[in-house]
Amino acid sequence: MLYVSLFPDSSVGNVSRYGAGAPFPPGTALMVEFSLSGQRYQALNGGPQFGFTEAISLSISCRDSAEVDHFWNGLTAEGGSEGQCGWLKDRFGLSWQVVPEGLGALLSDPDPARSGRAMQAMLGMKKLDLAALKAASDGVEP
Repeated sequence: MLYVSLFPDSSVGNVSRYGAGAPFPPGTALMVEFSLSGQRYQALNGGPQFGFTEAISLSISCRDSAEVDHFWNGLTAEGGSEGQCGWLKDRFGLSWQVVPEGLGALLSDPDPARSGRAMQAMLGMKKLDLAALKAASDGVEP
């Protein structure tokens, strides 16, 4: 329910469960169908031997700093952890990057000095701050 509570237009659909004789207690979720912001997903519970790695990660494009804060705080709550450059792991170990809109433009600025300053500023951040990244790109000291 964590993800459904954070993303608008989200819901849990069909949940199928393991029955008797399965490798997990009867009633344990097997397959869950859900949607986040209108995008449909399916999750399969194969058990604890199949943990998350960074090989699967999700990115959230945020309109403003309030939305960055919403997702960052919600996903790091109750056991999540902050990483560098806007990356985090939620309490289940799933990796997310919370990205403010406009970051790509700063990092791909045709002026290598501007894009380089933005990149250096980002490398020093955990949660991304677009205003600070813009200031760094402009050469403004904090």
